Amino acid sequence: MLYVRMLFGMLVSLYTSRVLLNALGVENYGILNAVGGFVAMFSLISNSLTSAISRFLTYELGSGNKERLRQVFSTSIIIQISLAVIIVLLCETVGIWFLNNKMTIPPERMTAAHVVFQGSVVSFVFGLLSMPYTASIVSHERMSAFAYFGILDIILKLCIVVFIAYCHALPDKLIAYSILIITLSISMQIVYMTYCRRHFSETRVKLGFNKSIFKEMGAFSFWNFIGCTAALLRDQGVNLLMNVYVGPVLNAARGIAASVNGAVVQFAGNFMTALNPQITKSYAAGDLQYSHSLVARGSRFSFYIILFFAIPVLLETEFLLKLWLNIYPDHTINFVRLVLILSLVDTISNTLINLQNATGKIKVYQLVVGGLYILNFPLSFIFLSNGMAPEYTYIVAISIAICCLFARLMFLRKSAKLSMRYFLKHVVLNLFVVSIIAAVIPTIMHYLFAYGWPRFVAVCFVSAVCSLLSILFVGCSKNERNFLIGRFGLFLIKIGNYLRIR
Repeated sequence: MLYVRMLFGMLVSLYTSRVLLNALGVENYGILNAVGGFVAMFSLISNSLTSAISRFLTYELGSGNKERLRQVFSTSIIIQISLAVIIVLLCETVGIWFLNNKMTIPPERMTAAHVVFQGSVVSFVFGLLSMPYTASIVSHERMSAFAYFGILDIILKLCIVVFIAYCHALPDKLIAYSILIITLSISMQIVYMTYCRRHFSETRVKLGFNKSIFKEMGAFSFWNFIGCTAALLRDQGVNLLMNVYVGPVLNAARGIAASVNGAVVQFAGNFMTALNPQITKSYAAGDLQYSHSLVARGSRFSFYIILFFAIPVLLETEFLLKLWLNIYPDHTINFVRLVLILSLVDTISNTLINLQNATGKIKVYQLVVGGLYILNFPLSFIFLSNGMAPEYTYIVAISIAICCLFARLMFLRKSAKLSMRYFLKHVVLNLFVVSIIAAVIPTIMHYLFAYGWPRFVAVCFVSAVCSLLSILFVGCSKNERNFLIGRFGLFLIKIGNYLRIR
């Protein structure tokens, strides 16, 4: 169900990104990304608590303690309400000052920028308040409901974009788009809350504050705050640096690259959404062997999923952007390629991060790994302030991501007894070999054929075949290969039966 949601969302996203860029224009699209990204920076305060809520809910489900589960949920609601008040105060003071005095926005578009800013704040606060509810859906592994709500959200966003594109009577399309997105955001959060209160008993308890649980969640959140700060500085912080030193056009290029990357990464994201609760629950139940196997397989298969789609996109970036957008800002091709490479590196660490969170031992871990990630911001500042190409910001991010991977393995060797040697040999080396084998022939064809549809079709087809063969016969064990082939066979049988009935 998550993949049905994802495939539908990807197709709609590719269409709406093009329509929205054409409807708003490059400058307004850049303002939307820059201002919205600035508000997202305030989530460095909330993301640490959000991770704590998700981790504690899933852990208590795995341990089977229902009373403590109710207390965790109730305490998390009180915390999120308090946090929402703090974030609104910060946005309406520090945020407004930065928007008016530091961001590079044409004077005639400041009113629209303020509307986008306030809309982003409102949407962010409602998302914050609903986080315990969405975490409950994922923790209970109700992926069908999660998928259905996601599809509904995608359809409504499509309607908004089409309305903005074809309603020419609107005085300001950027303002109208922001207001409609706020309304949708609030409506979807209400839907999540209503569903949870009907299906999960812990979400119907009276609000209460448990001091001991608050201390546990607070300690976890405090140290996780460093990692959240570092991640946001790498993405939204660098986005703001580009706005200050290069201008909103480069923000638009980053926004386009993020859209392409998001469409590709979603394939692995849905897999991880279903897998992460099982890693936490198996660790909570004391089954370290199963937890370690989930971590290793999760890293490999999430990487394979992204690799399958990334190879043709990396090779045919120019053709895809021309086909999709026709006109796009400078640096977009390089941004797309570099952000995909960054995502491939980051993907290897996703299950490692979840296992480390499951242990609850994150104090020194966050000081070291978070400290490494924070280096993205000052190093990018040095490059941009000295007039160097904006591509260097991604090169810095990729280099630091590789260093963080090794740091995580060193910590998990002690905290979760995960063998670093095993992971490097059976996961990292495996992924490197699979990637090389899968990419060789498509790369040769890319340089042999002339630019155009024949090369694009040939590269995509050969890339798909080479990737599948490399993944199945080099990347998978015999048992994994038999399992995947068997599942695919069952899928074909079901499709055949369905067609015969029709």
